[in-house]
Amino acid sequence: MDKNLQGIQYMQEGKWEEAAKVFTEMIEATPKDPIGYINFGNLLAAMGDSDRALQFFQKAIELDENTASAYYSMGNVYYEQEQFQQATNMFEKAMKKGLESSDNYFMLGMSFIALEQPRLALPYLQRCTELNDQDGEAFFQYGLCLANEQYIDEAILQFNKTVELDPEHADAYYNLGVAYGYKENGEKALQMFNQALEVDPDHILASHGKKLLES
Repeated sequence: MDKNLQGIQYMQEGKWEEAAKVFTEMIEATPKDPIGYINFGNLLAAMGDSDRALQFFQKAIELDENTASAYYSMGNVYYEQEQFQQATNMFEKAMKKGLESSDNYFMLGMSFIALEQPRLALPYLQRCTELNDQDGEAFFQYGLCLANEQYIDEAILQFNKTVELDPEHADAYYNLGVAYGYKENGEKALQMFNQALEVDPDHILASHGKKLLES
Protein backbone atom coordinates (compact mmCIF):
# COMPACT_ATOMS: atom_id res chain seq x y z
CA MET A 1 0.00 0.00 0.00
CA ASP A 2 1.08 3.57 -0.71
CA LYS A 3 2.68 5.07 2.44
CA ASN A 4 0.39 8.08 2.35
CA LEU A 5 -2.73 5.91 2.26
CA GLN A 6 -1.28 3.56 4.87
CA GLY A 7 -0.62 6.44 7.27
CA ILE A 8 -4.11 7.84 6.76
CA GLN A 9 -5.59 4.39 7.40
CA TYR A 10 -3.64 4.13 10.66
CA MET A 11 -5.02 7.55 11.64
CA GLN A 12 -8.58 6.44 10.91
CA GLU A 13 -8.00 3.39 13.08
CA GLY A 14 -6.60 5.52 15.92
CA LYS A 15 -3.15 3.95 15.60
CA TRP A 16 -1.28 7.18 16.25
CA GLU A 17 2.24 5.75 16.72
CA GLU A 18 2.03 3.69 13.53
CA ALA A 19 0.76 6.71 11.59
CA ALA A 20 3.54 8.90 12.99
CA LYS A 21 6.14 6.33 11.94
CA VAL A 22 4.83 6.19 8.38
CA PHE A 23 4.59 9.97 7.99
CA THR A 24 8.09 10.41 9.46
CA GLU A 25 9.42 7.95 6.89
CA MET A 26 7.67 9.94 4.15
CA ILE A 27 9.28 13.19 5.30
CA GLU A 28 12.73 11.59 5.55
CA ALA A 29 12.42 10.00 2.11
CA THR A 30 11.10 13.15 0.38
CA PRO A 31 11.87 16.17 2.59
CA LYS A 32 10.85 18.64 -0.13
CA ASP A 33 7.36 17.13 -0.54
CA PRO A 34 4.77 19.11 1.47
CA ILE A 35 2.32 16.18 1.70
CA GLY A 36 4.25 14.41 4.46
CA TYR A 37 4.25 17.56 6.56
CA ILE A 38 0.52 18.10 6.01
CA ASN A 39 -0.24 14.52 7.04
CA PHE A 40 1.93 14.78 10.14
CA GLY A 41 0.24 18.08 10.97
CA ASN A 42 -3.19 16.50 10.63
CA LEU A 43 -2.05 13.69 12.92
CA LEU A 44 -0.84 16.19 15.54
CA ALA A 45 -4.10 18.13 15.26
CA ALA A 46 -6.10 14.94 15.77
CA MET A 47 -4.03 14.25 18.88
CA GLY A 48 -4.72 17.75 20.23
CA ASP A 49 -1.23 19.18 19.65
CA SER A 50 -2.45 22.24 17.75
CA ASP A 51 0.66 24.40 18.05
CA ARG A 52 2.99 21.79 16.57
CA ALA A 53 0.39 20.97 13.91
CA LEU A 54 0.42 24.60 12.75
CA GLN A 55 4.23 24.45 12.49
CA PHE A 56 4.03 21.45 10.17
CA PHE A 57 1.37 23.12 7.99
CA GLN A 58 3.54 26.25 7.82
CA LYS A 59 6.50 24.12 6.71
CA ALA A 60 4.36 22.61 3.94
CA ILE A 61 3.43 26.12 2.76
CA GLU A 62 7.07 27.20 2.83
CA LEU A 63 7.88 24.26 0.54
CA ASP A 64 4.97 25.04 -1.79
CA GLU A 65 2.82 28.11 -1.20
CA ASN A 66 0.16 26.68 -3.54
CA THR A 67 -0.52 23.63 -1.37
CA ALA A 68 -4.20 24.37 -0.81
CA SER A 69 -4.80 21.53 1.65
CA ALA A 70 -2.24 23.03 4.07
CA TYR A 71 -4.29 26.23 4.32
CA TYR A 72 -7.45 24.16 4.81
CA SER A 73 -5.85 22.16 7.61
CA MET A 74 -4.61 25.34 9.28
CA GLY A 75 -8.13 26.73 9.03
CA ASN A 76 -9.51 23.72 10.86
CA VAL A 77 -7.03 24.15 13.70
CA TYR A 78 -7.84 27.85 14.04
CA TYR A 79 -11.57 27.04 13.96
CA GLU A 80 -11.16 24.51 16.78
CA GLN A 81 -9.25 27.16 18.74
CA GLU A 82 -12.17 29.58 18.12
CA GLN A 83 -9.84 31.93 16.25
CA PHE A 84 -12.49 32.43 13.61
CA GLN A 85 -10.97 35.37 11.74
CA GLN A 86 -7.73 33.43 11.22
CA ALA A 87 -9.79 30.39 10.20
CA THR A 88 -11.67 32.46 7.63
CA ASN A 89 -8.39 33.75 6.19
CA MET A 90 -7.03 30.22 5.81
CA PHE A 91 -10.16 28.76 4.21
CA GLU A 92 -10.28 31.69 1.78
CA LYS A 93 -6.63 31.09 0.87
CA ALA A 94 -7.34 27.39 0.31
CA MET A 95 -10.18 28.37 -2.03
CA LYS A 96 -8.01 30.85 -3.92
CA LYS A 97 -5.31 28.19 -4.28
CA GLY A 98 -7.83 25.95 -6.06
CA LEU A 99 -9.39 23.79 -3.34
CA GLU A 100 -12.88 23.18 -4.76
CA SER A 101 -14.02 21.13 -1.78
CA SER A 102 -17.45 21.05 -0.15
CA ASP A 103 -15.71 20.76 3.25
CA ASN A 104 -13.72 23.94 2.68
CA TYR A 105 -16.81 25.89 1.61
CA PHE A 106 -18.73 24.54 4.63
CA MET A 107 -16.00 25.52 7.08
CA LEU A 108 -15.67 28.95 5.49
CA GLY A 109 -19.41 29.45 5.89
CA MET A 110 -19.32 28.23 9.50
CA SER A 111 -16.45 30.61 10.26
CA PHE A 112 -18.51 33.57 9.03
CA ILE A 113 -21.45 32.35 11.13
CA ALA A 114 -19.17 32.21 14.17
CA LEU A 115 -18.13 35.80 13.37
CA GLU A 116 -21.85 36.70 13.35
CA GLN A 117 -21.78 37.47 9.63
CA PRO A 118 -24.37 35.00 8.27
CA ARG A 119 -24.94 37.03 5.10
CA LEU A 120 -21.29 36.46 4.11
CA ALA A 121 -21.72 32.74 4.85
CA LEU A 122 -24.61 32.33 2.38
CA PRO A 123 -22.72 31.85 -0.92
CA TYR A 124 -20.24 29.41 0.61
CA LEU A 125 -22.89 27.22 2.22
CA GLN A 126 -24.86 27.30 -1.02
CA ARG A 127 -21.77 26.17 -2.93
CA CYS A 128 -21.18 23.43 -0.35
CA THR A 129 -24.67 22.01 -0.94
CA GLU A 130 -24.09 22.14 -4.70
CA LEU A 131 -20.89 20.12 -4.39
CA ASN A 132 -22.30 17.66 -1.84
CA ASP A 133 -26.06 17.12 -1.97
CA GLN A 134 -25.88 14.51 0.83
CA ASP A 135 -24.68 16.84 3.59
CA GLY A 136 -27.75 17.43 5.75
CA GLU A 137 -25.95 19.77 8.15
CA ALA A 138 -24.85 22.00 5.28
CA PHE A 139 -28.46 22.34 4.09
CA PHE A 140 -29.49 23.12 7.69
CA GLN A 141 -26.89 25.84 8.19
CA TYR A 142 -27.69 27.28 4.76
CA GLY A 143 -31.36 27.35 5.76
CA LEU A 144 -30.58 29.18 9.00
CA CYS A 145 -28.65 31.86 7.09
CA LEU A 146 -31.50 32.26 4.59
CA ALA A 147 -34.03 32.56 7.42
CA ASN A 148 -31.81 35.16 9.09
CA GLU A 149 -32.04 37.24 5.90
CA GLN A 150 -35.85 36.76 5.80
CA TYR A 151 -35.77 34.39 2.81
CA ILE A 152 -38.34 32.17 4.50
CA ASP A 153 -39.58 30.13 1.52
CA GLU A 154 -36.01 29.34 0.48
CA ALA A 155 -35.13 28.43 4.08
CA ILE A 156 -38.06 26.00 4.24
CA LEU A 157 -36.70 24.23 1.16
CA GLN A 158 -33.32 23.76 2.86
CA PHE A 159 -34.79 22.55 6.16
CA ASN A 160 -36.96 20.06 4.26
CA LYS A 161 -33.87 18.81 2.46
CA THR A 162 -32.15 18.44 5.85
CA VAL A 163 -34.88 16.21 7.32
CA GLU A 164 -35.05 14.25 4.08
CA LEU A 165 -31.36 13.41 4.51
CA ASP A 166 -31.50 13.18 8.32
CA PRO A 167 -35.00 12.33 9.67
CA GLU A 168 -33.64 12.64 13.24
CA HIS A 169 -32.62 16.31 12.90
CA ALA A 170 -34.84 17.84 15.62
CA ASP A 171 -33.48 21.37 15.13
CA ALA A 172 -34.48 21.31 11.46
CA TYR A 173 -38.07 20.35 12.39
CA TYR A 174 -38.11 23.11 15.00
CA ASN A 175 -36.93 25.70 12.49
CA LEU A 176 -39.52 24.48 10.01
CA GLY A 177 -42.09 25.11 12.74
CA VAL A 178 -40.79 28.64 13.24
CA ALA A 179 -40.81 29.28 9.48
CA TYR A 180 -44.38 28.04 9.04
CA GLY A 181 -45.41 30.07 12.08
CA TYR A 182 -43.86 33.14 10.45
CA LYS A 183 -45.98 32.40 7.37
CA GLU A 184 -49.05 32.11 9.66
CA ASN A 185 -49.54 28.43 8.89
CA GLY A 186 -50.25 27.35 12.48
CA GLU A 187 -51.33 23.83 11.61
CA LYS A 188 -48.12 23.07 9.74
CA ALA A 189 -46.02 24.81 12.43
CA LEU A 190 -47.59 22.66 15.16
CA GLN A 191 -46.96 19.54 13.09
CA MET A 192 -43.26 20.45 12.82
CA PHE A 193 -42.91 21.23 16.55
CA ASN A 194 -44.50 17.86 17.32
CA GLN A 195 -42.09 16.18 14.94
CA ALA A 196 -39.14 17.86 16.68
CA LEU A 197 -40.42 16.65 20.06
CA GLU A 198 -40.92 13.14 18.73
CA VAL A 199 -37.24 13.06 17.78
CA ASP A 200 -36.10 14.89 20.94
CA PRO A 201 -38.68 15.00 23.77
CA ASP A 202 -36.42 17.43 25.67
CA HIS A 203 -36.30 20.02 22.88
CA ILE A 204 -37.15 23.10 24.97
CA LEU A 205 -37.65 25.51 22.07
CA ALA A 206 -39.99 23.15 20.24
CA SER A 207 -41.96 22.59 23.46
CA HIS A 208 -42.25 26.34 23.96
CA GLY A 209 -43.34 26.86 20.34
CA LYS A 210 -45.98 24.17 20.70
CA LYS A 211 -47.37 25.72 23.91
CA LEU A 212 -47.60 29.14 22.26
CA LEU A 213 -49.60 27.71 19.37
CA GLU A 214 -51.89 25.69 21.61
CA SER A 215 -52.60 28.52 24.06
